[in-house]
Amino acid sequence: MNLSGLKFSKMHGLGNDYVVINEFNEEVIPENEKSRFSIDVCKRGFSIGADGVIFICPATDNGEIKFRIFNADGSEAEMCGNGIRCFSKYVYDNDIIKKDKINVETLGGLKKVEITVDEKNKSLSKFFKVNMGLSTFKTSEIPMVASVDEFLDEVLIVNDEEIAMTTVSVGNPHAVIFTENTNFSDLSSVNLDIYGPAIENHEAFPHRINVHFVEIISKDEIKVITWERGAGFTYACGTGATSCVLSGFKLGILDKNVLVHLPGGNLEIEVYKKDDKLGAFMKGEAELVFNGEMV
Repeated sequence: MNLSGLKFSKMHGLGNDYVVINEFNEEVIPENEKSRFSIDVCKRGFSIGADGVIFICPATDNGEIKFRIFNADGSEAEMCGNGIRCFSKYVYDNDIIKKDKINVETLGGLKKVEITVDEKNKSLSKFFKVNMGLSTFKTSEIPMVASVDEFLDEVLIVNDEEIAMTTVSVGNPHAVIFTENTNFSDLSSVNLDIYGPAIENHEAFPHRINVHFVEIISKDEIKVITWERGAGFTYACGTGATSCVLSGFKLGILDKNVLVHLPGGNLEIEVYKKDDKLGAFMKGEAELVFNGEMV
């Protein structure tokens, strides 16, 4: 595939970085080559380097525009909280949809995004509040192979070690481990390079899973480190931060409004209830790093 002249943007949400390709008016990367393209372009030191590739696409269902994201390993993910903020910033700042509220199609369902402009330059967007939708703790819907209907602070054997975790889906699957319920004293005692891939690829998760370790500061403040499915360690994960707060709220150890500290920065998560299910809003920033063109 000849990529000469291909225009792209490099963006990040709290250090979780992406190559963004605009396919709103026409397909740029053929469908059967998107996976390989993502693998090649995400290689750090050999190409642009990123945690994944975001494609901006025309709506096909009931949204105004469609969000697609491929991980660095070429797999397509259902949703990404940091990615959808980058996506929304690109869409707004490039006048594709110049509205303060947009409905975005994702493989994880329709997401509603509220955009706040930059006070220093009102033609640009700054903050993004995303309705992450309703979650599910049902193991059959995550999916997870388990003997219980919901895996809430249950033990999973990982590398011959018992680890208590909670599993949840917010359009994509997450395993949440609170350090206070384990042998880990705090986040500094977690070897993410060992436990991350071991849990991600555990036989209990047929579609693999995102992994998060959580240290509780108070009922309204936590610290999180993440091993992202298909990408490895990432500085931040929006759906992960959402899942951690939802899990803590479900277990009764966190409030509904929580400040989440991630290695790349902070996110605000607000839990709500609807139809006996838990949903959440996520609020945070996204930044343009640079625009480029391949030669």
